[in-house]
Amino acid sequence: MPSTSNAWIFTCILLSLPVHFTISAAVHPIPINGTCHDTCGTMPVKYPFGSGFGCGHPDFSRYVRCNSDILEFSTGTGIYNISEIDYTTGSLIITDPFMSTCSSMQNSGSFSLDRASPFSLTGENIFVLLGCSTNSPLFDPAEDLCAMVSRSRVCRGLYSCKGVTGTGLPQNAPPSTCCVYESPIQLAGYPLDLPKLQCSSYTSIYSFGGSEGDPVKWKFGISLQYNDSYYSNLCKDCETSGGLCGFAGFDQSFACICRNGKNTSTSCFGQGYAWSGTRESKIQTKLSFGGILLLWLALSI
Repeated sequence: MPSTSNAWIFTCILLSLPVHFTISAAVHPIPINGTCHDTCGTMPVKYPFGSGFGCGHPDFSRYVRCNSDILEFSTGTGIYNISEIDYTTGSLIITDPFMSTCSSMQNSGSFSLDRASPFSLTGENIFVLLGCSTNSPLFDPAEDLCAMVSRSRVCRGLYSCKGVTGTGLPQNAPPSTCCVYESPIQLAGYPLDLPKLQCSSYTSIYSFGGSEGDPVKWKFGISLQYNDSYYSNLCKDCETSGGLCGFAGFDQSFACICRNGKNTSTSCFGQGYAWSGTRESKIQTKLSFGGILLLWLALSI
């Protein structure tokens, strides 16, 4: 009975004192999968790109990711497959599954680059709008939006493809419903809006494949340039140690992702391979009563 009474008195004293809770957590939130990869399927993945969130440079992670062994590029208008990357020139080719080619044409969606994107269109692109209304603003003489010199050559070539019937046009239709841009369209924040332009489809040619007269050999896709100035000595040291460059924390600061999943702020040298992939969350709850720190593990009653 006395012990119960003492416990009750002690509890009342504790409850009457000011209470301050401090919760501290040592959590390593990203990368979620604990590691990064230098390939996506058969595609090499190098900095500033990454295989997932927390890998590569944070400015690129929202645009490029690996999904089911396919490297994808995302914008506000859709998700596109990356068919090739040239790390020496800082360029890549993306393909729109709804974009027309000589072998397959269909109604297309719109396309644009995000305004804040570290990507820009290269000068190799020739954008072609197909199946456009003769009342389209593209053909306004005051705007001069279409390259008339190459209109006949490129449009006639595309309209000679059997796939053109997929847009509702007959094979070898007159080029009057086709518009060619030979210089990159500044699409950052301004979509290639096909409904607004009154066109049914679009395509992009980044190379004629050495045969301008044979559209079957033309290379279809959108060529993009990316800002490759993000590479630093810190990332170089990380890669030399066998790690992959990434980022971590709420401030998205640099992190060297080691092959065993261990993340450091410098390199993987001396990190060993006995570490687990992610750090466990460690939460300590401190109760401060009247300036005295009490650790109440158990109260025997």
